[in-house]
Amino acid sequence: MQVEAGQAGGIENHASGYRSRFALDGQIAVVTGAASGIGLESARALAQCGARIVLLDRDTQALERAVQTLRDERLAASAHTVDVTDPAALQSIADRVVSEHGQVDVLVNSAGIARLNAALDTPDEEWRQVMDINVNGLFWASRAFGRHMVARRSGSIVNLGSMSGVIVNRPQTAASYMTSKGAVHMLTKALATEWARDNVRVNALAPGYIGTEMTLAMRARPELFDVWMDMTPMARCGEPREVASAVVFLASPASSYMTGSIVPVDGGYTSW
Repeated sequence: MQVEAGQAGGIENHASGYRSRFALDGQIAVVTGAASGIGLESARALAQCGARIVLLDRDTQALERAVQTLRDERLAASAHTVDVTDPAALQSIADRVVSEHGQVDVLVNSAGIARLNAALDTPDEEWRQVMDINVNGLFWASRAFGRHMVARRSGSIVNLGSMSGVIVNRPQTAASYMTSKGAVHMLTKALATEWARDNVRVNALAPGYIGTEMTLAMRARPELFDVWMDMTPMARCGEPREVASAVVFLASPASSYMTGSIVPVDGGYTSW
């Protein structure tokens, strides 16, 4: 299908340059699970690209340290303590963010947990907890902030899925985690399709083994860690900033014709 110049989703003139496609100047970006790891690094990346960041996490002390770290780097950041398993609290925070800042442009759903238990050994409460945080929390955050994006007819949501939503990890067993991330990927597609006509894009990243504190601690278990590295073609853990760079891409106008995509950032793990 051919379109006339200027009709393709409001894409700016070539003269403005491609660098501006990655700029987030003046935008308000909300990040859940932002007190540490990929969430914090994503907040840093978005802020360095011009966005004002609102960090959300349930750990108040860690959240305060994260905000201070970003401010020490002369980045614009504020924070609210919230548990993503509380839908009413999330809606209240979303309304407050819009009241304070006038809009919300980007949501990064980074809150999540993992538990390594065999299916037969998984307690009911553990299963519920993983699903509640990884799936329900992501839906409730997307719904709360998505309401404002749909009303404004503008927004980008980036979900942190996992390669574990595509393949079955080995040698560890983690049925609850893998199932939850598969659900994240399908929820991403469902929301993307539903909100596409409202100019709200929803995409997900599917990271592999990323060198967060939790992953690197597994070096003490070579029966797991060595297998992970052997099965990763690049033979190393990714860095949080390598995921954060992809977050910026999906959040920014650089990916303006992408929605419903699940983008692997896994060192080639899923290419076998």
